[in-house]
Amino acid sequence: MSDRFELPAELNIYSALESRDALLAWASEQMTQAKGYLEVSARDVAEVDGAGLQLLASLSNMEQTWHLVETSECFAEACRTMGFGNWLDKRYLKPSNMESST
Repeated sequence: MSDRFELPAELNIYSALESRDALLAWASEQMTQAKGYLEVSARDVAEVDGAGLQLLASLSNMEQTWHLVETSECFAEACRTMGFGNWLDKRYLKPSNMESST
């Protein structure tokens, strides 16, 4: 498995079950490797809704911390709108994906 989890292009209620299964399997595998934190990429997300963000928020209930390492503009805007702007931590995101205004 990859060191980074790539969120699907459609992170919404229609793909939530499939995305959840893949995310949990990946997170379980990563936690057995005793890494410092999980890396999640949202660079390919073109459509996101509350169910998709809620799925990602469920990672916060796991023992290991996680960070976004890349985001699409669509995903970043959804995070800000739904109150998850703290996920857009500039310390972890690649500079090429950061917007000039926050």
